[in-house]
Amino acid sequence: MWSVDQFLMSEFIMTFLRYYKSEFCTGKHIFVFQMYDAVENIKKNNKVRSVILCSLVPGIFCAGADLKERAKMHQSEVGPFVSKARALITELANTAKMGLVETKLAIIPGAGGTQRLPRVIGVSLAKELIFAARVVDGAEACRLGLVSNSVEQNKSGDAAYLQALELAREINPQGPIAIRMAKLAINQGIEVDLATGLAIEEACYAQVIPTKDRLEGLAAFKEKRRPNFKGE
Repeated sequence: MWSVDQFLMSEFIMTFLRYYKSEFCTGKHIFVFQMYDAVENIKKNNKVRSVILCSLVPGIFCAGADLKERAKMHQSEVGPFVSKARALITELANTAKMGLVETKLAIIPGAGGTQRLPRVIGVSLAKELIFAARVVDGAEACRLGLVSNSVEQNKSGDAAYLQALELAREINPQGPIAIRMAKLAINQGIEVDLATGLAIEEACYAQVIPTKDRLEGLAAFKEKRRPNFKGE
């Protein structure tokens, strides 16, 4: 089974350890719903500043939906399952391969792929990848802007995880409320025109002004020391 119950918590970093004993697909009751609940619980934990998803299965992160299970689903179950998967993703190595290959099965990406991919790499290229059900490797994904980093795999098979951990350690010392507001401004602003986006940024900036962290940052700069942000 997939497990989202096993966490490693250190340095304000929460790591999900995902594994499956015999298959590598997202089961309707196992992965999507448990992971969705886990993400909702993380939102309530103010001590968590970064979240990393990794797999304990060598060479495999996720192979998409469990097609054998999907074949047994009643038509009434498909909609709620896809909706939950879409909601989950909204909230979430060079040898790696990725792609939206649903058209091979006479369906379309249903967890948000038709909307997110064009926003990342443009409409024309997104159509090409989805229409052709093309799979790209890590280096190509990095070139296209699908991922921000592509690293050479190491002997232990955890090069991507170590890279993610290093990035988390870069992010965590910064003001947590500022990170949250910057994330909100970027995520919401990219969906609207520039004028509206600037208004969103202004609203988010207003949220950091009264914080203790902002005063701590100014004091630390003046005293030439490292700030101790508490998310307050």
